[in-house]
Amino acid sequence: MEGINREIDPINKLYIAYGSNLNLSQMKKRCPTARVIGRTEIEDYELVFKGSKSSAVATIEPCEGSIVPVLIWDIKDEDEKALDRYEGYPNFYGKKEMKITLDDNPILAMVYIMTPGYQYGNPSEFYLETIERGYTDSGFNTDILYNAVEKSIEKMKVCEKVIEEVKEDKAQEKNDQVDIYGMKWW
Repeated sequence: MEGINREIDPINKLYIAYGSNLNLSQMKKRCPTARVIGRTEIEDYELVFKGSKSSAVATIEPCEGSIVPVLIWDIKDEDEKALDRYEGYPNFYGKKEMKITLDDNPILAMVYIMTPGYQYGNPSEFYLETIERGYTDSGFNTDILYNAVEKSIEKMKVCEKVIEEVKEDKAQEKNDQVDIYGMKWW
């Protein structure tokens, strides 16, 4: 990736992008004053897709031994406000300050992480292509992206199976409410 300006403006904030905001053309429109200052990885986290079954979006979760490739952006207040709107902050995504390493130096940067309670799912084709373009723009291995999609779909199926089993158990409990006289009590 060429043209990275590594000078950090002390007035601005550092932002960690791992999903669709890796896409340089999208970020140029969304946050016109933002500048990429480097690329690195978040260690012991994994990329996953959550939100809905068929239109899930990227987030990260702790996972020992995994890595998530990221771009570090230098953003101004107006960029952060635009990102807050796009990410649905504070309801859909929360913000976290994260210590990571950039060029062998520790830095503190802000990252958006999805709030709890959303199911795993499959991203839309358009959304996945947007992130894929970002991975290509940034020189990241797209296998990490595709593996995250596959793993999220697997987790979605496991969750669906558990939900179905719980529903079946509840239905059985309802049927078991027949007392010795053949009457139901509920």
